[in-house]
Amino acid sequence: MRKVVVHRPGGFERLVVEEHPDPEPGPDEVVVDVEAAGVNFADVAVRMGLYASAKEYVGWPITPGFEFAGRADGEPVFGVTRFGAYASRLAVARGQVFPLPDGWSAEQAAGFPTVFLTAWYALHSLLAVRAGMVLLVHSAAGGVGGALLQLGRIAGARLVAVVGAPHKVETARALGADVVIDKSAEPLWPAAERAAPEGYDGVLDANGVETLRASYDHLAPEGRLVVYGFHTMLPKGRGRPPRWRLALDYLRTPRFHPLAMTTENRSVMAFNLSFLFDRTDALEQAMEQLLAHAGAGRIRPPAIETFPLDDVAAAHRRLQSGETVGKLVLIP
Repeated sequence: MRKVVVHRPGGFERLVVEEHPDPEPGPDEVVVDVEAAGVNFADVAVRMGLYASAKEYVGWPITPGFEFAGRADGEPVFGVTRFGAYASRLAVARGQVFPLPDGWSAEQAAGFPTVFLTAWYALHSLLAVRAGMVLLVHSAAGGVGGALLQLGRIAGARLVAVVGAPHKVETARALGADVVIDKSAEPLWPAAERAAPEGYDGVLDANGVETLRASYDHLAPEGRLVVYGFHTMLPKGRGRPPRWRLALDYLRTPRFHPLAMTTENRSVMAFNLSFLFDRTDALEQAMEQLLAHAGAGRIRPPAIETFPLDDVAAAHRRLQSGETVGKLVLIP
């Protein structure tokens, strides 16, 4: 089998494709012949050595990748794994493998579970989304952002989407946004205030230091800021940020004091999906609902851009460019 191996943290050059023996399945595991593997910002952080759960669960060397699609026992499947999906074969727990939705390609399915599970957990487990809530969604044309818009629309929320380029505006609108703010064309926060003068019931933010403080300041009473990433700490066009940049961003990251939050009646919530893999009950509940939505045509897979496995470095470089819409997928 072939897989991508990162032997130590660094830039794009650390992504090396190697030949390895086929995996041997453990108890209650199945071997998947991988036809496609999704690429996520978390994989970039893994490569850079900035992803805490990668160090905790695997260490070095490591094969990135949280999601895949292919065939198991001859049947088309897709699923999630805590690392290791950048490979042509994969041994994974049966409870993390699901039937391929009707009419979906392997590429579409491989780009689906991580972003939709992230969006589902943020909206339903943390934000407790309900009809009539006003939500601000950053990076709304990306994988998780697009999933947040679709699931928020199903829940009956009013959705204000933030994108970073003109070519992303129609994508966000098509996915369910009621208002789209292109921050490359107008100042973000005045536009956000016009869209929701009373503030937001929820803000979904994976930007990090660039927007966290202002996101919190634009919450309505009882509002919740949900944090699931720190993308602006990852430099565009560079394989790895310099240590001084990381230290500066760390110092600039806002601190939220519980006394102030109590007085202001606002909350900050955060999560990392990879720490939730042991919550099989939550995983099964989320996937059951997501597959029901997919089967009924209420949600659609993200737009897909594919790269051969040998071009994994190009895929990471493309993702870090900030120009992508939807998901990137590797083809072993």
